[in-house]
Amino acid sequence: MKLYIKYMVSNRCKLAVKEDLRRLGLHFIMVDLGEVEVMENISEEQREQIKIALLHSGFELMDNKRAVLIEKIKNIIIEMIHHSNELVKTNFSNFLSEKLNHDYTYLANLFSEIQGTTIEQFIIAHKIERIKELIIYGELNITEIAWKMNYSSVAHLSNQFKKMTGLSPSHFKKLKDKRRSPIEDIGISTDNAGAKTK
Repeated sequence: MKLYIKYMVSNRCKLAVKEDLRRLGLHFIMVDLGEVEVMENISEEQREQIKIALLHSGFELMDNKRAVLIEKIKNIIIEMIHHSNELVKTNFSNFLSEKLNHDYTYLANLFSEIQGTTIEQFIIAHKIERIKELIIYGELNITEIAWKMNYSSVAHLSNQFKKMTGLSPSHFKKLKDKRRSPIEDIGISTDNAGAKTK
């Protein structure tokens, strides 16, 4: 049986969810970002126990099909930008459509309606956060970061970085207090930040 879980954004989240499932005596076949498959058929009572355990760990069990789809979109973007060594080189809208088996226009409209921001803005926000991380690590220079993050040029990356942060990448690198955001807070519009998708 598949379960869809909100706020699973990292490998640490996967470990926490696995631990919650073990504690409840459930056997998982697969635990991925935002998605879990367990061997058992789950009763309403078990579902409630899972819901409570996940809430306690900072996650949310989802029922609404639209909310599940939004979470899948977010998780594909997060996986691609933060956890993959290779960014999608093809058209991202085609990639998302194929991955989720939905027309991109439908996905884009649904995402904007529920999240209060576009998929493109969400992707840019995550790319900028990943760029900050790569700058802080100091293992790659800005040209290598631009290539890794699939920018057409260093100028394109720098312009987008400055537009989003108010700083150039080189100025950001010199800051003593480099501010980064938790993955689950990136790309959420301010009026939607506290709202949960129902």
